[in-house]
Amino acid sequence: MIVGIPKEIMHDEARVAAIPETVKKMVADGHTVLFEAGAGLGSFYADADYAAAGATLVADPEEIFAKADVILKVKEPLFNEAKGKHEIDMMHSGQYLITFIHPASPVNHTMVKNMAAKGVIGLTLDGVPRISRAQSMDALSSMSTCAGYKGILMGANDISKFMPLIGTAVGVIRPSNVLVIGTGVAGLRAVATAKSLGAVVYSADIRPSANEQAMSLGAKIVPTGVPEEIAVRRVGIVEYAKKLPDEWLAKEREALKDAVKNADIVFCSALLQGQLAPNLLTDEMVASMKPGSAIIDISIDQGGNCEITSPGIRDIKHGVIIEGIKNIPGQLPTSSTWMFAHNIFNLLHFLAKDGNMALDFNDEIVKGILVTHNGEIVHAGAREAMGLN
Repeated sequence: MIVGIPKEIMHDEARVAAIPETVKKMVADGHTVLFEAGAGLGSFYADADYAAAGATLVADPEEIFAKADVILKVKEPLFNEAKGKHEIDMMHSGQYLITFIHPASPVNHTMVKNMAAKGVIGLTLDGVPRISRAQSMDALSSMSTCAGYKGILMGANDISKFMPLIGTAVGVIRPSNVLVIGTGVAGLRAVATAKSLGAVVYSADIRPSANEQAMSLGAKIVPTGVPEEIAVRRVGIVEYAKKLPDEWLAKEREALKDAVKNADIVFCSALLQGQLAPNLLTDEMVASMKPGSAIIDISIDQGGNCEITSPGIRDIKHGVIIEGIKNIPGQLPTSSTWMFAHNIFNLLHFLAKDGNMALDFNDEIVKGILVTHNGEIVHAGAREAMGLN
């Protein structure tokens, strides 16, 4: 197959979908790799190293989209200002796209519909199930680790006070309060990072096991009051948060109100697999926070946990700094690219049989990642969010 790797065009996105090491593996698997010149520079991987690994360097991304059987990307297709056209418009029927599509997010609905109309077979990395045999393909967990760490550093930089307790000649400055909502991979990394910076850390999750893990890292648990049978669905040994009925979602918000009001940083990372993220912070709750506080809404790719987060930008509302940027892992480009490149290669290697893509539609991994096929949107979370069911 011809595997195409274009440069990422999202603002300030420094990651790339392959490193020389994974290019070498693709070539060893019999694939031809077309790599856009300069695509690795933001994560400090040189063109010469890609060429030495066996990639063919291409100057024009449109050539890559035209020739490739499979496109590997980090972020969803976007409008390429330099070319004057959307990346979807450069693609062709029967072409595979493997990237983070986040198809349930409203900002991506038009793009997903256009992808289906174009006949592109979309495979989204945020749909990789958290099962043992898919761990090496789980880019969402890898990027969540990066986002949890870097997101807390962003929050510490945003607020106008110390994170730890500081003793001075004129008195003691109390430590900052950090509230982490959703203690999956990103949330647990956020808890650990905030604790290491000396903050007082609170956390909330509707899953009992997630609360236990957060508590083991030193977080004080804010009870949500949601019964386990309503909050949790289990797939093997893995617990996923369920979409809550409206009445229970309202009760969860009520349970979080005081903790949000008293927090200097609220780190939002509550997600529902393949669906829109739950709306947990209302405009009123944000307005109750102290001026100069910060919200880091890393769930924004799936709609966000805060109803007034502006997707893709850093904003200030009610005197509160709200970080809605969509590529926090891209601010750790070397580490995040190294992790991502291995994840996406492992998925490609799993899907490609005898040199060609071969989707087993009964396989749990394929069912989780498939977004568009045969001109149709087949992703259940996207269909629900678009009102297509």
